Amino acid sequence: MINRELLKKVKKIELSTRHLVNEVFGGEYHSVFKGRGMEFAEVREYTPGDEIRTIDWNVSARMGTTHVKLFEEERELTVMIMVDASASGAFGTRGQMKRTLAAELSAVLAFSAVKNNDKVGLIIFTDTVEKFIPPRKGRSHVLRVIREVLNHEPSNQGTNIESALEFMNRVIRKRSVVFMISDFLDKGFEKSVKQSSRRHDMLSFHLYDPWELELPALGLVQMHDSETGSTSLVNTNRAAVRKSFNEHSLKRFDELKSFFKTNRLDYLPIRTDIPYVDPLISFFRKRAMRRR
Repeated sequence: MINRELLKKVKKIELSTRHLVNEVFGGEYHSVFKGRGMEFAEVREYTPGDEIRTIDWNVSARMGTTHVKLFEEERELTVMIMVDASASGAFGTRGQMKRTLAAELSAVLAFSAVKNNDKVGLIIFTDTVEKFIPPRKGRSHVLRVIREVLNHEPSNQGTNIESALEFMNRVIRKRSVVFMISDFLDKGFEKSVKQSSRRHDMLSFHLYDPWELELPALGLVQMHDSETGSTSLVNTNRAAVRKSFNEHSLKRFDELKSFFKTNRLDYLPIRTDIPYVDPLISFFRKRAMRRR
């Protein structure tokens, strides 16, 4: 049974993303993601200016007048949303937690897809795949996808992006649009990301909190790694401690950005404390212009 509190959360997230999907993001989504090709629409009489290559000689012979075939873009796509549900998602110092941001971003992408009559599927993963919902159409299916993201209680704590992508490639054989939503606190996933990007149209959204890059002076702080379970006491008032932490974090962040840029893979970092609407729209517009 779906509890009333969960239904309220789903309704709230649908209402909060409706304007973005209907009036702002819908057109960007359509322009960025092309269909699988052209499909036959109808036959009509030839008019001056029509391409000679489109003449249907069989119909023309039967009708006694020249007719041409009309084609239209086959719009239907399969969209897979992959959500990292590892324990590090339950972190956020300002604005919202990464996990909440992941749910809202999933909703925007899912509603945009269904608005364009595309199929939507979901994979929730930690260091193993914990939930798989096969792609389907329709608003009720999208609402189920959002409920699963909001209500999922992860069984494991860690992250394994490589195994999640391997699973996705096994169950989704046809070329699809893949949205990876993660904080990328993992290692050794680079090869699988490159391979998956060759098979699918893949976009990666990197969710992060500002404190993960720049540690503030808060005195003695007990630092807990939610994915490994390790705990340590850190004096954040010490400038040397903050400097070391910040340098290490920024290096990792820069390496991640460099990996995606060097390999020409679509990547967008999204902060928990800054509205994601403008960066997301800008990202999609740049991508659309690049693919023209």
